[in-house]
Amino acid sequence: MKSKGRNTRQEIVTKALELFSVKGYYNTSIGDIMEATNLTKGGLYGHFSSKEALWEAAYGEAVRIWSEIVFRDTRAIEDPLKRLGCMVENDMRDYLGKNIFPGGCFFLNMLVELSGQSENMKKRVWRGLEGFSRLMASCLAEAEKKGVIRPGLDHAEISGFFIIVLNGAAALYAATKDPLVWQRTIRQLHMHLEQLRV
Repeated sequence: MKSKGRNTRQEIVTKALELFSVKGYYNTSIGDIMEATNLTKGGLYGHFSSKEALWEAAYGEAVRIWSEIVFRDTRAIEDPLKRLGCMVENDMRDYLGKNIFPGGCFFLNMLVELSGQSENMKKRVWRGLEGFSRLMASCLAEAEKKGVIRPGLDHAEISGFFIIVLNGAAALYAATKDPLVWQRTIRQLHMHLEQLRV
C-alpha cells in the first residue's frame, strides 16, 4: 500500500510539473491537476496539503531532473574550466535544447511568473540560481588555485555573467525554438572561458 501511495504521489508531482511548465503556476487549477491525475480533490489533498506544497514538490523534482542532466559526466573532469564548460554544454544542449520541460526552462518561467506574486516561491527559485552561480564561482576559484586562469579575477562577477547569459538564452530559445540560440551560447561561453586561461 505504501508503494502505491508513493507511486500516486510521484504521478501527481510529474503531472503538476508538466502543467506548471506549460500553463504556469497561477493558470493551473486544482481541477486541472485532478483531471490530469484522475484523482478526486480528497485524493489529491491526501498527498499534498495545498497547491503551494505541490509546487514545492514539483520544484524539487525539476531540480533533480536538471541536476542529473547538467552535472552528468562532470565530476571526473580535472580541469575546472573544462568542467564548467561541460556544465554549460549540458545545460544548453541537453536540458534546454532537448525541451526537457514542455514550457521551456521551468526555473526561468517560474521566476518571471512568481515575481511580484509570491515572494517566498520566487526566492526559492532565485536561491537555486544563486547556488548554481556559487558553484561556477568555486570552479573558477579552483582554476585560479591550480594556476589555470589569471589571478585576481572576480569569480562572482564572471559566474553571475554566465547565469545572465544562460537565462537570456533560455528566454530567446523559448520564444524561437531556434537551436542556434543555445549553440551560439555554448560557443561564446567556451570562448569566454578560454580567454581566462593563463
